[in-house]
Amino acid sequence: MLSGLLGLEAFFPNGVSHYAIGGLLVGLGTAVIYYGTGIPAGASTFLESTLSYVSDRDRFQQYRASRDWRVVFTVGIVLGAAVYAVVFQGGAWTTEVAPWRLFVGGTLVGVGTRVGKGCTSGHGICGVGSVSRTSIVGVATFMLVAIVVANIVAALGVTP
Repeated sequence: MLSGLLGLEAFFPNGVSHYAIGGLLVGLGTAVIYYGTGIPAGASTFLESTLSYVSDRDRFQQYRASRDWRVVFTVGIVLGAAVYAVVFQGGAWTTEVAPWRLFVGGTLVGVGTRVGKGCTSGHGICGVGSVSRTSIVGVATFMLVAIVVANIVAALGVTP
């Protein structure tokens, strides 16, 4: 109803309620992690923190103190997507994007999170929420780049 009043139905043809509920759950999870550990939530160090279970290298051991919640956090992201698929999509995987493109995109996102010293959950939720100048600039930068790239891809006629 609110989206109809604001003229947003073109942007959200399926409504905004599931986005609002998802946002509230992300915010709640972020708050629980922060108050429980004192560490801002973020998944970009998941690989290094997980490798600390099997490697003695200093690079991986720096995350040893926070690795358990990071594993739970990342598993929760995957399980949340699976629950959504089962509840709202009948358990079906619904994407028109070719698997190789998902892999390449995921790899580029992973590299970008390391170069940018954080991911959308770290910068976009925790950093902006705590009014970090670095995170605000980072989020503005990756949103601008995403919008430009999406428009270039659309103009070139690239399909999933």
